[in-house]
Amino acid sequence: VQLQASGGGLVQPGGSLRLSCAASGSIFRINDMGWYRQAPGKQRELVARISSGGDTNYAASVKGRFTISRDNAKNSVYLQMNSLKPEDTAVYYCKAIVKQRIMGPYSDYWGQGTLVTVSS
Repeated sequence: VQLQASGGGLVQPGGSLRLSCAASGSIFRINDMGWYRQAPGKQRELVARISSGGDTNYAASVKGRFTISRDNAKNSVYLQMNSLKPEDTAVYYCKAIVKQRIMGPYSDYWGQGTLVTVSS
C-alpha cells in the first residue's frame, strides 16, 4: 500500500491550501484516514482524522480553520486549510488504516509528507 500526498507549498498568513492524499495498492478496506504534522524540533501531532463513515476529529489549534474530507471511491483524503498561520508551518503526513485482505488485520500506512510553509 502506498500513500501519495500532495498540495503543500508556500503561502502567506491568512491564505489557504488544500492537501490531497491518495492510497493505492492492495486495499480491501480503509478504516480511519488522517493528517498529522511535524514542525521542526517538535513531535508529530494529529491534525485531523476522519472515519470511514465520515466522523471527524480536529486538533484544537486547527478547529474552525481546517476541514478534512475523504472520497472512499478514490481511497483519498483531503485537508482544506484556511486562515493559515505561521505556526501551521510543518511537514504534513497523511495516514490510513488499511485492511489488505478480508481476513487480514488493519495496519497503519503513512504518506511521504508534504511541506507547508506559512510566511510573509
